[in-house]
Amino acid sequence: MNHYRSLRIALLGAGSVGSQVARLLIEQQHELAARVGAPLELVGIGVRDVDAKRDVELPRELLTDDLETLVAGADIVVELLGGIEPARTLLLEALAAGADVVTANKALVAAHGPELFEAAAVVGAHVAYEAAVGGAIPIIRPLEQSLAGDRVTRVMGIVNGTTNFILDRMHTEGSSLEDALATATALGYAEADPTADIEGFDAASKATILASLAFHTEVPADQVHREGITGVTDAMVQQAERGGRVLKLVAICERVAGEDGADRVSARVHPVSLPGTHPLAAVHEAMNAIFVTAESAGDLMFYGAGAGGPETASAVLGDLVSMARRHVAGGPGMPVSTHANLGLAPFADVLARHELALTVADRPGVLARIAGLLSEHGVSVESVRQDPSDGSASLVLGTHTASEGRIASVLEALEQQDDVERIDSVIRLID
Repeated sequence: MNHYRSLRIALLGAGSVGSQVARLLIEQQHELAARVGAPLELVGIGVRDVDAKRDVELPRELLTDDLETLVAGADIVVELLGGIEPARTLLLEALAAGADVVTANKALVAAHGPELFEAAAVVGAHVAYEAAVGGAIPIIRPLEQSLAGDRVTRVMGIVNGTTNFILDRMHTEGSSLEDALATATALGYAEADPTADIEGFDAASKATILASLAFHTEVPADQVHREGITGVTDAMVQQAERGGRVLKLVAICERVAGEDGADRVSARVHPVSLPGTHPLAAVHEAMNAIFVTAESAGDLMFYGAGAGGPETASAVLGDLVSMARRHVAGGPGMPVSTHANLGLAPFADVLARHELALTVADRPGVLARIAGLLSEHGVSVESVRQDPSDGSASLVLGTHTASEGRIASVLEALEQQDDVERIDSVIRLID
């Protein structure tokens, strides 16, 4: 028998995810009440335009454009508006009133997470954001709870489905980046303005969240090195395929040792070249996959749909049920741990293997001179492939592990080298 009062749920946003959350709350209200131990009452759905067309037909009496009043009377606020404002202000108001918060807003969590977590801690509330990274993939809770007693050393993965779809089409169908982007847009994977995806902003926001959680250290979004896929060309795809490799846009968050031996955190997003046998090479279409490496647990892989209305709604509902159970059981929310306070590693100190593709003059001694130039900058050559053509040659150099700073110095020097007609591409290698 249920004796706990109904919990008042305010939903902000009724887009592709919000409308699915609303549908599930209405259709599965009895089942959800049984799981929680109390009824979940959807008291309102805050929207910008109550008359807008939606994917799911929702009860009109629940729709309101008075979001502040809706938030003020809620026990739990589910924010699916996206963007920074008015989401930030509304959630701070909800937390100040003692409500718990569930959000899928990765941009907000990446930019203002510490502010929200502090506001929650003041009143003993909780901020849950499983759906902010990886859509349906459970990754936040494993990092926050399951691995809290372990020492995570690296989190690496494909966290943006749009860019993965584009690169996958370039490999599997020979599409150009422009054609693959057009297909992604037609299928609804890419927004009308795809900048956040293809320039790596979306993946960088998720890297901020993952790094902060994995290493219990605040990692500001502006400290994440970011490169998108707009520089990936057909020639780069073909070059990777000749070596049995695949190009992917990945987020990499890891512990790196500083010169003083102390751990520091590196977080970055950029294209990489993976061997075809690597598990991430088999992640096709718009799917996501995230690897976590921990000292005791070893390697863990999380794979699934990184976006989509019903898929992301699953993660939102998981957080909502968890928050509701806490209300029934009593007790304050669990604060996010950022007490390790590790330093942040400059991108120039990050170590990686690289593949440099150059168009050079086809004359004697060029390779020796270029190899000597790399050596002068502390970068050693591991492999060389040369394809002669009319008056020029395509030279592909694979390097041993070197710092990003040394590679940047090499590239500056190559641009001044008379033997080098142009630098065609620079790609990082992961094995």
